[in-house]
Amino acid sequence: MAIAKKKKRFFDAEIPLIGKTTHLIAFELKELEGRTITYDLTRMLKGKNCLLKTRVYLDGEKATSKPMEFTILPSFMKRVVRKGTNYVEDSFVLESKDAKIRIKPFLVTRRKVSKAVQNALRKKMSEELTNYAKTKTTEQIFDDILKNSVQKDLSIKLKKIYPLSLCEIRDIKVEKELSKKE
Repeated sequence: MAIAKKKKRFFDAEIPLIGKTTHLIAFELKELEGRTITYDLTRMLKGKNCLLKTRVYLDGEKATSKPMEFTILPSFMKRVVRKGTNYVEDSFVLESKDAKIRIKPFLVTRRKVSKAVQNALRKKMSEELTNYAKTKTTEQIFDDILKNSVQKDLSIKLKKIYPLSLCEIRDIKVEKELSKKE
């Protein structure tokens, strides 16, 4: 007696953050649980080379995904840093309402500046982002970063210390999801 072969099929997986649907291949819908999707957002964000990584989870009979990581590629960063400017970058862990997030902001000044000005920018930047993240969920934070509203607000607040030519969130990653008790 012959054993029936299973055939792989395409299943739709939603990415609600960007409003897109993608196709994933598997034998059954259950196999998609925990799989990661890497989505290129370069065309969507007008030439800003970036990738969005999401994790798939099952919501009843359909697959949806939550954002896990957003990264701007180094090729874009090299393009925006010019001769005669300084860049300021940092990396720290923030606590949002539902997760711990590692965030890496990236600033480019208009001219060369002293270390004191760079440190003042770094300190103010971490303070503002910490206050911002306390009141938001991870999905709201990712959405605001994609809409560029976090960067715009941060740039306006840091302009009082020194005017910037670029203010970006270079990398954001969910380190640990917090349970309801924490």
